[in-house]
Amino acid sequence: MNARRWTAGLLAAVAAVALVGCTSKAQEKACTTSTDGIFECAPDQRSAPPKLAGELLAGGTYDVSQARGQVAVVNFWGSWCPPCRAEADDLEATYQATKGSGVSFLGINVQDSRDKAKAFEEGRVTYPSLFDPSSRLALDLDIPPNTVPATVVLDRDGRIAVVIRRAVTQDELRPIVERIAAEKPASS
Repeated sequence: MNARRWTAGLLAAVAAVALVGCTSKAQEKACTTSTDGIFECAPDQRSAPPKLAGELLAGGTYDVSQARGQVAVVNFWGSWCPPCRAEADDLEATYQATKGSGVSFLGINVQDSRDKAKAFEEGRVTYPSLFDPSSRLALDLDIPPNTVPATVVLDRDGRIAVVIRRAVTQDELRPIVERIAAEKPASS
């Protein structure tokens, strides 16, 4: 098989796997995929809310269903991940700029020790993070650990609206979050 066919096949496979996190196979056609790793599903084509709950790095527990009624931005990260370090300031800036409009942020730390994860967060982000050393939560959302960082934007009904499978910047994330925040909840 020549390199061009192999690359095209690989890209198609990656896009198909990524869309699973957005929606069911029957709904894939309603989701759009950009050339820069952003997958977005139309409001009427979003799948049921994912279950994301666990132990917080700082102690206690958290369930993302507590954020229903808000847009929830969920970022998968690791202290060992250079792109995660690069995007941390942009995530925090987007959080600060949008939290007043009904937006919450949640980090999910994967494949890490608690001490390294806490040290990474200190001075970088003010929103909470779940501790997921086994990457169980990431895998439940079809986010393999080798695709970290990844960011998932849940709409006000808790459904997956956008999946970004790479590091993000404030300039690209903030407009996405603001657009999803401006949508009316399907449940209203």
